Amino acid sequence: MTQRMTGHVALVSGGGGEIGGAIARRFASEGASVLIADISAEKANAVAKSIADAGGRAAGLAVDVGEPGQCERAARDAVLRFGKLTVLVNSVATVTPDGKVEDIALEDWERALKINFTGMFLMCKYALPQIRASGGGSVVNIASSHGHFALHGRVGYCSTKAGIHHFTRVLALDYGTENIRVNSISPGPIDTERSLRRYGTRENSNRIRGPGQALKRTGTVEEVANAALFLASEEASFVTGADLRVDGGQTIWKREEPASDGV
Repeated sequence: MTQRMTGHVALVSGGGGEIGGAIARRFASEGASVLIADISAEKANAVAKSIADAGGRAAGLAVDVGEPGQCERAARDAVLRFGKLTVLVNSVATVTPDGKVEDIALEDWERALKINFTGMFLMCKYALPQIRASGGGSVVNIASSHGHFALHGRVGYCSTKAGIHHFTRVLALDYGTENIRVNSISPGPIDTERSLRRYGTRENSNRIRGPGQALKRTGTVEEVANAALFLASEEASFVTGADLRVDGGQTIWKREEPASDGV
């Protein structure tokens, strides 16, 4: 490892999940101290233990990103435990039931907004002052390729993920003079336990979902973590307000139409 994150302290919301956990472990392997925040204390502590067992520095914390007080406590706790805060990664997300706008329940719409969008707002609201006090750093927001195109019946998820892109750009503009960079990542089809439960194996997932990507395969959580590492490190010191699409080329092309009779 190159120790690209030595001296950094990262707060990873949703860090008990597969993408968030991969990011937390990648940062720790590069020298960062990491506070893993997750609604599940058990999952947060499991990721922290895996980092500690590998020789890194980490701690877990139960956090509901929809609760302002808990978000404020998470930012403060990172400083209390590790002395400062330089990096925030927002990777919390929920998927609500599918449906057209007239069919979905108001509570499902509000849940998507609260967890996918307002939770990110709250984490930034309380973490950014701590990052400023540390002399600067970066924020990495996990969006989705679904924020770049529409899907039938996914109005809540697609809308919140699209909102993250512009939220990121506004924050980058607001905090650029304070040595704080803000970027987002839009993962495409990534193999997680949930997706593999649906498709059975990675080979089957690649066979079914792969044709929708230019690279003809699905991605891994480690590939998303590598992108997050780049954006959080000094290697991306002149990158802010950007969205890095880790999607295998999913969003750059329109799938070919069936051959027509020339009409």
